[in-house]
Amino acid sequence: MNSKTVKTKTDRFLLTKLVCPVTGGPLTFAKSENELISRSAKLGFPIRDGIPILVISEARELSAADLKA
Repeated sequence: MNSKTVKTKTDRFLLTKLVCPVTGGPLTFAKSENELISRSAKLGFPIRDGIPILVISEARELSAADLKA
């Protein structure tokens, strides 16, 4: 197993452990925007240099179109 495979598995594992700081609900990864989406809070949390920024003031409000995608 190479390091890229291990990193991907680790990232998926960590994603399952992260929760929305507003609702405590699940987050999903939006590859196109490189952010973690909280559908219940209607917020997108950025990922910078591979680090999820789960700070409410850094999140972007999601539109209805964003939530459909």
